[in-house]
Amino acid sequence: METREEFRARLHELMRQADLAIKETSEYLISQGHVLDLTEWVTINEYCRRFGIKSVKTVQDWIARGVVPADDTAVIEEYNNVQMLRATSYLENVAHNTK
Repeated sequence: METREEFRARLHELMRQADLAIKETSEYLISQGHVLDLTEWVTINEYCRRFGIKSVKTVQDWIARGVVPADDTAVIEEYNNVQMLRATSYLENVAHNTK
């Protein structure tokens, strides 16, 4: 079993790797003319996790139907066409679009 110190060291290493990945991605996007604050933009999977949405398909449908405004989405081709969206709740928009 992992000791508290081993867990703490592993956690710090994971955080260091995440920070490095964010920095490298930010530098790359800026060099390509994209300026996205990666603290406010997330992948669809991360959006579902943060906001308790059970299915990625739900969010994809919101994007297709315009529930998520076009300005709040971005596709990053250099990263295998990953779709990003602004990390804000769109649940109010869903209620308005279903009436």
